[in-house]
Amino acid sequence: MNPEPIIAPSMWEKPDRSTTAGEAIATPSLTYWQDVRQRLWANKPAVISIGFIVVLILAAIFGPLISPFSYFEQNLRLSNIPPVFETYRVSDDTGNNTRFFLNASNFNLYQVSEGGQVEGLLRGGRKDILKKRQGFEFGNTDIVLDYSSRPARLLRADGTTLRPEGWQWNMTYVFGTDQLGRDVLVRQLYGARISLLVAFVATLVNFFIGIFYGGIAGYIGGKTDAVMMRIVEIISTIPLMLYVILLMVVLNSGLISIVVAIGSVFWVDMARMVRGQILTLKQQDYVAAARTMGAGTGRILTRHLLPNSIGPILVTLTMLIPSAIFIESFMSFIGLGVTPPMASWGTLTSEAVETMRAYPHQLFFPAAAISLTMFAFNFLGDGLRDALDPRMRR
Repeated sequence: MNPEPIIAPSMWEKPDRSTTAGEAIATPSLTYWQDVRQRLWANKPAVISIGFIVVLILAAIFGPLISPFSYFEQNLRLSNIPPVFETYRVSDDTGNNTRFFLNASNFNLYQVSEGGQVEGLLRGGRKDILKKRQGFEFGNTDIVLDYSSRPARLLRADGTTLRPEGWQWNMTYVFGTDQLGRDVLVRQLYGARISLLVAFVATLVNFFIGIFYGGIAGYIGGKTDAVMMRIVEIISTIPLMLYVILLMVVLNSGLISIVVAIGSVFWVDMARMVRGQILTLKQQDYVAAARTMGAGTGRILTRHLLPNSIGPILVTLTMLIPSAIFIESFMSFIGLGVTPPMASWGTLTSEAVETMRAYPHQLFFPAAAISLTMFAFNFLGDGLRDALDPRMRR
């Protein structure tokens, strides 16, 4: 008896070579920057941060241009108006309806349209200081504002309380107004211009001074490196915030003083980081090959060393930008920043602190803008760090 074959004859059939499916490339080859972009877009916090930064830049550039108000225009009759309010409606004997809202912080009534536009301040009768009351006439209908207790109440002639009809968003001043009746939204957007300008200056300073200063020190080395880094250490011994304050006291307050102060010292951390990268990369074989072929110091730095350090440079840059924005906001907060009537997030925060309990919305918007901007740049820096690191590739 012949033993049964261990392998079935059908398994010895020749494969079908008419199809090229086996030769298809399952995953297309990507360049380094294509792979970086793919990993960056897969990072949702970084993508959201990019979108927020783009929207912020566009709003800061075009927002004040299309706004019907300017950042310095004052209207004391419409001061301290909130962005959201409860509306009331009063009808007289002729059938006319008057829609208004009560600002419970300054005990004023403001007429508002059906669409939510603030039309003006309603004038009432003389205030009774002792009884803490004020009367208002709406045709044949009388309303009494009683602010003897908190919250203030609106009373009809028969003593019953006038009930609000609902909440309404302020469509004239979307973010409300400040203590001088200026539109908070347009001042917020103008403050974004100041902060983004400071961020742009910090970027240029880090690029043109910090990168090349650290690159030259790290590549040349020796006594040149020692002298250049001692200068960096001397600047670093003084705290950055104190140095900026001292420099701005000498130059007086203003936007130009902030730019000069930040531009003169903000490149130190970038120079140190680039120097460390260059010290590591200059020992590589491709640098020795370029030097053997007669490439000069400038060409080796700009064509070989700095491009290979672009990953850490971009990450450090995105981390330093929110620091520059915070420094400008802090300087403006303590009175050493931009001068009135110019607006920045720091000055808006400083002005709002004085009326924080009565008008918290004036503090919320600039504080939220500073926080969201710093979060956006930090998330973007984290995303770039992960995307530029080849070891993070799955």
